[in-house]
Amino acid sequence: MSNTVILTQSDGVAVLTLNRPDKLNALNAELLEQLESMLYSVQTDRSIRVVVITGSGPKAFAAGADIAELNAQDAYSGRLFAERGQRVFNLIERLGKPVIAAVNGFALGGGCELAMACHIRFASDNARFGQPEINLGIIPGYGGTQRLPRLVGSAKALELILSGDLVLATDALTMGLVNRVYPAAELLTATMTFATSLATKAPLALTACLEAVQLADDTSMLEGLHGEANLFGRICGTHDFKEGTQAFVEKRQATFTGS
Repeated sequence: MSNTVILTQSDGVAVLTLNRPDKLNALNAELLEQLESMLYSVQTDRSIRVVVITGSGPKAFAAGADIAELNAQDAYSGRLFAERGQRVFNLIERLGKPVIAAVNGFALGGGCELAMACHIRFASDNARFGQPEINLGIIPGYGGTQRLPRLVGSAKALELILSGDLVLATDALTMGLVNRVYPAAELLTATMTFATSLATKAPLALTACLEAVQLADDTSMLEGLHGEANLFGRICGTHDFKEGTQAFVEKRQATFTGS
């Protein structure tokens, strides 16, 4: 088995690099399998507090699903094909640790869906985003029809999904698909600076923030407020909460341990 995903780690940040540059990091079964395995690994590693996902090579974050594998699907296997990708991307979304996409080039089809599953998206100024599945006679299957409307609104999502058009990084920023845009040469450095800063925060509070914001998509306002209060109370019972507030009173840097 080749290394289709490379894991590196420093200062509490794990970087998962999609590593099929000759195929523009297309998401084949082998890559998804390795990505899922590594995600489970970083999820349970207490030394890792933040995850960055990016692509190898200068051209692409991920150019979508592997078309040769996609072409072999029928009605039954196609559903399983979609569900597998959805499972991996749901794991990213529910990892319990902030996941940042550093989108260094094309993020098309499954690649765009992978970026959307991440909690925060930074893009290079040469990045391109799109859901061009309609041009293959199919629809997005890894969550694109669900996450894109939540990020940019139903009308804009339908425009992109129905047309299959690609959008520039600057346009993606304007519509809310990405958080920040950097010159290509600065993308990974800027992403790592942000990720390393997040890794100094209280890890239990980071997880609770993710859970609370996700409630906004999953529940009503009243249910979300109830969940937020429960999470707030849970964090008030942690050592890190006491450390953070005491450090503020004492005008010193807090040391968070995840307890």
